Amino acid sequence: MPDQAVTLDDIRKARIALDGQVVRTPYLASRTLSAITGADVRLKFESQQFTGSFKDRGALNRLLALSEGQRKAGVIAMSAGNHAQGVAYHAGRLGIPATIVMPRGTPYVKVENTEVLGATVILEGQTVEDSFSFAEQHGQRHSLTFVHPYDDARVIAGQGTIGLEILEDDPDVEMIVAPIGGGGLISGISVAVKAKRPAIEVIGVQTAACPSMYAAIKGTSPTGAETTIADGIAVKAAGTLTRKLIADLVTDIFWFRKSKSKELFCFFWKSKKQLPRAPVLRHWRPFWLILNILPVAASRWWCPVRTLIPGCSPASY
Repeated sequence: MPDQAVTLDDIRKARIALDGQVVRTPYLASRTLSAITGADVRLKFESQQFTGSFKDRGALNRLLALSEGQRKAGVIAMSAGNHAQGVAYHAGRLGIPATIVMPRGTPYVKVENTEVLGATVILEGQTVEDSFSFAEQHGQRHSLTFVHPYDDARVIAGQGTIGLEILEDDPDVEMIVAPIGGGGLISGISVAVKAKRPAIEVIGVQTAACPSMYAAIKGTSPTGAETTIADGIAVKAAGTLTRKLIADLVTDIFWFRKSKSKELFCFFWKSKKQLPRAPVLRHWRPFWLILNILPVAASRWWCPVRTLIPGCSPASY
């Protein structure tokens, strides 16, 4: 790999590898959100992937890079959500044995949804960190390839194919807003769009429950005092690869409170009946003005859950 862990060429190769195996998801204008913000807001519906998440892209791109020996031995991943199902589904399609480690308190529905895709689920560890450590050790003992949920160049490249699709559908886009957990999604998107259109602003958002990347980039200490319904982005440690890519390419990061994520979830489900993953603003200045003048209103009414914006005072951002 070159100095930058993931390049535009890597993402283009991922695009070719994934062609016909993942969904090229819809990119649609939102009249409701555009009217509220005074901006031209468009949404990328990654919820239309088979497992309901962009994670299909990165998981498959990583699995396709395995050697024959690695495929035969199998893979292991640690996840209690979308990454688990992405790995399980595509490993099953490719005939690769998959083991998924989840914390002991994982809701049964997540365990069942992963097992039905053909993976072996091991419940081990009280916390995500405990499960992560067990997965790495178990994988080494049994010669399984560990498929990292975000801090892996091929996973990041797979997620970056979203950025290529956005640019194809909307060459004039000015800003892209994406959620941050470990940072794989926003890293991949940033590499793709910044290489082709450096002026595009990429904004990240993270839950106040686990603002690990926000703290790493801003040089603050994460508090993590809240719990969150946005468990898919509740990552307590910033990735090594993703942290560098985000520091180099992402314009800014905001955080949002649990109370706001619930309101936004309800609002977006009522208005769209779906949950996208990355909203895009083609003409963003009116939105930014609203955000600065009315941060509570903007955070309450503007954005879908797991995307944007801080439920805080202007001083916080």
